[in-house]
Amino acid sequence: MSLDAEMVKQLRDITGAGFLDCKKALIETEGNLDKACELLKQKGLTQALKKMARETKSGIIEAYIHHDKQVGVMLELNCETDFVARTDEFRSLAKEISLQITAMNPVYISRDDVPVEEVKKEKEIFETQARASGKPAQVIEKIALGKLEDYFKNICLLEQPYVKDSTKKVLDLIKDVITKTGENVTIRKFIRMKVNED
Repeated sequence: MSLDAEMVKQLRDITGAGFLDCKKALIETEGNLDKACELLKQKGLTQALKKMARETKSGIIEAYIHHDKQVGVMLELNCETDFVARTDEFRSLAKEISLQITAMNPVYISRDDVPVEEVKKEKEIFETQARASGKPAQVIEKIALGKLEDYFKNICLLEQPYVKDSTKKVLDLIKDVITKTGENVTIRKFIRMKVNED
């Protein structure tokens, strides 16, 4: 099928994917822009997952102080090269994650960082609550695991719903930038400070 160059450009503007990838996606979907976007998104996520195993030794420190001067965040966001660390996409991501930390006060980066003892203690609390509310024994475990998932979404930065679009998680923002830049992106550490808070 013959493709209009303007359509390829439009798909590139929407997805940030390369020219050849956009052209292939439009051919594969017979010129359907919506389906081509979805196809590129799926391919991008697959590639992003592969890239997430790569080492990240470059990056930036992002600092954000809220307008009322009561809350501040410092974040170390890493990527593979200095070139990507200087891109608008990467720097914008650092800013968005800093705003997320300011607003949502996560405790850990991911669920892997949560101490096993803390997870065990929380699960026991949820099981006790389910038992006390008279739930049958066979559903207590399910209820506790469901509440534990909610707990992770609350305290783990990567699993929190993005404050500007709750249909996305913070991890989705990172995957989008991995897809656009072609490099792995990781959060190494963050510090959130609030006036008169331990």
